[in-house]
Amino acid sequence: MKELQILHIEHWHNFLLAFIPLFVAIDVLGIIPIFMSLMEGVEKPQKKKFINQSVITALSVSIGFLAIGKFVFSVLGVEIYDFKMAGGLLLLVFAINDLLFGEKGKRTITATMGVVPLGIPLVVGPAVLTTIIVTVDTYGYIPTISSLVVNLIVVWIIFLKSHYIYRVMGEGGSKAFAKVAALLLAAIAVMMIRRGFMDMILFMKKSL
Repeated sequence: MKELQILHIEHWHNFLLAFIPLFVAIDVLGIIPIFMSLMEGVEKPQKKKFINQSVITALSVSIGFLAIGKFVFSVLGVEIYDFKMAGGLLLLVFAINDLLFGEKGKRTITATMGVVPLGIPLVVGPAVLTTIIVTVDTYGYIPTISSLVVNLIVVWIIFLKSHYIYRVMGEGGSKAFAKVAALLLAAIAVMMIRRGFMDMILFMKKSL
């Protein structure tokens, strides 16, 4: 009985230890402005579809990466820093497009917007995928996967309730906020590229 209680406590302890770094890596509160910017002018039914699409994509990619990520990277010769820089460049393209062609009439709403850029790399980007690999090695598969699922449920709920923020801000405030969010997205993209570049330099130094 005591052994079961110890195992139960240890499981929840590992779950919390895996949940916290994943929550920080996903940074749902930080990506809300970007999400709102991307969803400007999108009707509620389509928005809900994109939200569901993004969470399903994030979960699928995370589980897939967890299963074969290291193997695929080793076969292709891809490093984590390559992944960071690629994700950063992708986000930067979306940010520039939103800044220069951000009006509703010019905004292109694709059927797969929930996949890219919402699911990847906003919800699950290089930071999250790297964190998943680290937490699995440290705490095991069950705590990592369960904490990932709970984190994505939190993201899903917050995304669904984001329209209340729009009501408070109004149309003018939303437009201004969208431009600020696009600048924030560009800054995050540059940060991801910079970190990837720095990781590459450190890797090259260690290899010498």
